[in-house]
Amino acid sequence: MQYITIGLPEELTEALARSGGDLSRAALEALATEAYRERKISYAQLRQLLGFDTRVEVDSFLKDRGVELEYTYEDLQRDLETLTRLGA
Repeated sequence: MQYITIGLPEELTEALARSGGDLSRAALEALATEAYRERKISYAQLRQLLGFDTRVEVDSFLKDRGVELEYTYEDLQRDLETLTRLGA
């Protein structure tokens, strides 16, 4: 694993810290979101990078950040096959 250090002016760090939460996590999420939005990483890589266990978590994360989900015709076919196999 590679670690990256970011230098921020103190006033910016204070402003970001006031909103609560973990600044390191917020930076990771921002980087991952942009990388996914720009198609630099895949859905699976995004899920791994952020440590999510389920697709629902990833979908919710992306929705909260206004990132459109990629749902192809092939995805729909695969889901329909799964539903048929499960008898739903």
